[in-house]
Amino acid sequence: MEREENQNYENLTCDTTNEEPVYELCQLPAVKARRQEQTKNLKQKKDKKQTTWSKPIFILIVLLSLMVVLQISILCLLLVNMSTRDTTNTDATTGAISGNTGSPNFIEWANVVVSEVISNVTQSLPEWANGVVSQVNSNVTQSLPDFNKWANGVAQTMFQLLQSSPNFTEVDEQILQTTRDSAQKLINIVNTLSNLQDTSTSTAGVADDILLIAQELLVLHNDSTASPTSCKQIKEQQPNCPSGYYILAGTNGTHTAYCNMGSLCGSGGGWTRLAYLDMTDATQNCPSGFTIYHSGGVRACGKSSSRGGCVSVKFSSNSISYSQICGRVTGYQYGYVDTLNYYYGIDSPYVEGVSITRGSPRQHVWTLMAGINQVLSGSCPCNNGSTLSVQSFIGNNYFCESGVPNSSPSQILYTSDPLWDGQGCGSLESPCCNVPGIPWFHRDYGSTTTTDYIELRACTSISGEDSPVSYYEIYVK
Repeated sequence: MEREENQNYENLTCDTTNEEPVYELCQLPAVKARRQEQTKNLKQKKDKKQTTWSKPIFILIVLLSLMVVLQISILCLLLVNMSTRDTTNTDATTGAISGNTGSPNFIEWANVVVSEVISNVTQSLPEWANGVVSQVNSNVTQSLPDFNKWANGVAQTMFQLLQSSPNFTEVDEQILQTTRDSAQKLINIVNTLSNLQDTSTSTAGVADDILLIAQELLVLHNDSTASPTSCKQIKEQQPNCPSGYYILAGTNGTHTAYCNMGSLCGSGGGWTRLAYLDMTDATQNCPSGFTIYHSGGVRACGKSSSRGGCVSVKFSSNSISYSQICGRVTGYQYGYVDTLNYYYGIDSPYVEGVSITRGSPRQHVWTLMAGINQVLSGSCPCNNGSTLSVQSFIGNNYFCESGVPNSSPSQILYTSDPLWDGQGCGSLESPCCNVPGIPWFHRDYGSTTTTDYIELRACTSISGEDSPVSYYEIYVK
């Protein structure tokens, strides 16, 4: 459209040329020429007659001369008058100045003004400055973490770095450079505080600077020391590290692991996660060898319902030496289960549910039983009025719950009441839902440490029944 309009405008522009106009001279007839000649002669005669002066003209000249003389006289009188007025004004001004000798002294007045200004400034400026400093200190201390605590942490980290570094001479130049950069950032922090105008914005800038320094020191620490082997080691060296993924060193190289730096199972942070599954996440799949159950929006992983036995998954410790295990498992009930099979040992499907063991030969960690139903007292060993006993290797290290609300289980996945979550228990099962720690199980072996792998098995003795799991996470420390 623009092209069309431009084209239209171009078509409408006028073409101009630089050619000058041409004038042509016309030839007059002979009659006209003679008339012009006669007119010219008449003008010449008239001019000759006017060369002589007449009397009226002379009189006019005299009168004009008198008028000029009169104007010159008037001009002289005006000049004399103006000179007289200037003299009078000068005398009056001089008298006024001499008469003002009795007015106030200007220097004294100026000194009074300056003294008053200095007095006001010295009285109000310190008070205003103290108010600004007090407000800055108040805002900073409320908005920022304890700077002394942070500085002590940095100093402690550097001290540990110097002690634990196997070859300090290789990183001394990097330490010096990082120290110089960190010092400059600290100067920037001081400048930010000195020019604090907007507390929220400036405080955020200070926090960012501190964070950058901490990150650089951590990078320096990681570059100059060996990678940690467990989350517990990270927690001990850096107590303020948050939960998240970290790079750990193992016998077969480095690997990424999730570290829970908070308290789990009544014990402080530094837990390394070995196992994790969340089937509510559509991107996650069942472990190899497990069969997926899908019903009513619930996804769970178990053994094939067409046969009995167990399906297993193992989780390596990556050479982490641990003395505690903490975890939780959530599952669902499928069909008619029998809770326990007394005639089976730990290597067989001794439970209708989930078995968690460590190492080989298997050592019992925790058992999660699926009860027959919620109306039979003998469904779980922990039920009110139950006479059901457990195998000796289980002891009290178990959870038990049923997902079937009536006495006639069907071959369906009961999704309304998840197992081993400590919720939805009936009156008979209430003791099972009130055990300490549920849904978390915890084993503490004291001073005994191990690097055993953890094994999770879903078991039933016969086909047509199962207890598939939908969620689990297992930590060691």
